[in-house]
Amino acid sequence: MELDGVKLNDVIEAFELFDDWEDRYKYIIDLARKLPTFPEEKRQNEFKVRGCVSQVWIAPQWSNEHPSKFYFDGDSDAHIVKGLVALMVLIFAGKTAPEILATDARTIMTKLGLSEHLSPMRTNGLFSMIEKIGTLAKEAS
Repeated sequence: MELDGVKLNDVIEAFELFDDWEDRYKYIIDLARKLPTFPEEKRQNEFKVRGCVSQVWIAPQWSNEHPSKFYFDGDSDAHIVKGLVALMVLIFAGKTAPEILATDARTIMTKLGLSEHLSPMRTNGLFSMIEKIGTLAKEAS
């Protein structure tokens, strides 16, 4: 899956090239800018991610060409968190419900070093996003 030309492997490679975390945070914020505008009608409680300090919404969508594959709209009121939402979109979009449930996003987060460099509150929020996407996949299957 791509997000405005960026793939998950691009993010992993970029993180390996950056020398410090300030550059990685800037990259995450740049990812946030690549998210499409979140539809106002999806700012509902059912799409709100619980466990995040920031306001976060993640809503599923499906394409007519691939009705069994998930795609996601997402948004947050915080720049870094919105970048983390974009990262979740890259990890999970274009997958079926069973593929989503089999994806080990926590390992990807560890590989990127996010677990060690985000505040505990942001890390909990990130895991809440992963859990929300898993719940959406379970509900759809």
